[in-house]
Amino acid sequence: MAKVDNPEAEATAPQHLSPSPPLTERQRERRRRILHATAQLACRGGFEAVQMREVAESSQVALGTLYRYFPSKVHLLVATMHDQLERLHGTLRKSPPAGATAGDRVAQTLMRAFGALQREPRLAEAMARALTFADRSVSPEVDQVSRQTTAIILDAIGGMENPTAAQLSAVRVIEHTWLSTLITWLAGRASLAQVRADIETVCRLLDLTETGPGRAAAHA
Repeated sequence: MAKVDNPEAEATAPQHLSPSPPLTERQRERRRRILHATAQLACRGGFEAVQMREVAESSQVALGTLYRYFPSKVHLLVATMHDQLERLHGTLRKSPPAGATAGDRVAQTLMRAFGALQREPRLAEAMARALTFADRSVSPEVDQVSRQTTAIILDAIGGMENPTAAQLSAVRVIEHTWLSTLITWLAGRASLAQVRADIETVCRLLDLTETGPGRAAAHA
């Protein structure tokens, strides 16, 4: 079981919520400080080192304010993963992959992403554990991670504006495999060579979804 800093805040969120108003610049800056402090604590001590009181102190926000932003450390660490992936996406865009096929380009990109996480294994382990502990109340944060990963993959393919259902299905399978290989590597159950082989294998699904004009018309 995950350690819960605020058990009362772990109740499942309502199914239908009104859209949250956009954050002000002051709120965005406060959120950035919170996520930065979380990442620093996780880098030093992993999942157990991320305690809500310490995050509040490090980011210079009141503990009650922190809980309003993030009801638990699981919410906080999943949001941190989204933030890390968003930063990584910006870096990847500056140097896009040059593989001959979509599968090659996505495999290159995901291995670069894996390498970035590999450089901070305690942070990666903390974020991966949070994802595995996440329940329905963390769905908005998990969905953000998924959307960001999808955006990274689609950019690597070539910035698809209208991916087909088959391509989106392949992307979802690739996402699941990438996360699974990250978790097994962090647990010491897979070597880097095995991770690379699995990612390269699953990314070939994208090449199977490519259709020429004749095939596309046949499936219309």
